Amino acid sequence: MVLFFQAYFWVLHHPSRPPVEVPLLAIDHWVPFTPAAIYAYGWLWIYVSLPPALIVGFWALVRYGVWIALLCLVCLTIFWLWPTQTPVFDIDWSAHPELAFLKGLDAASNACPSLHVGAAVHAAFWLRHLLREIGAPGWLRALNALQCLAIVWSTMAIRQHVFLDVLAGAAAGLLFAWLSLRRWRPLARATAVGASRATPL
Repeated sequence: MVLFFQAYFWVLHHPSRPPVEVPLLAIDHWVPFTPAAIYAYGWLWIYVSLPPALIVGFWALVRYGVWIALLCLVCLTIFWLWPTQTPVFDIDWSAHPELAFLKGLDAASNACPSLHVGAAVHAAFWLRHLLREIGAPGWLRALNALQCLAIVWSTMAIRQHVFLDVLAGAAAGLLFAWLSLRRWRPLARATAVGASRATPL
């Protein structure tokens, strides 16, 4: 995460060209401005830590790290080659100190695709897969989906992103989740194979 933030803020402050404003769609006006959504927005940094916490095995963890790093690298490359920014909203940010701090730190650039959404969707599919492997109850899998949806909603509710950013970010997260999981050996099978190899003949 430290390396990511260094790269992220470098790209943020060194775009290859002036940023293009991402247009608003009708759906952007349907999501009300909700300052309290900042808490769901910030939850991402804990949420993305959950899949690696459930992964068993060093090389499996390395593989997960490589794929999430590739997702970040691709999005950062897009940010640099095709800089985008969100529209200027008619909101007095000084009335919302937490949001004013975020806006001052993250500005309105690096908008499309939303890497916040991409990381949340990627983590959601991994958690769904891992929770199913360990036989977690259905309510936990439902809670996982709700957490992802809350994070995605929050990016629009605090006006950090617009719908097109969210759509592109979700597509990126889904693509890299599918690529990283398509040949993933189930935990139960890996455990069974390891146990059979450890059993003397």
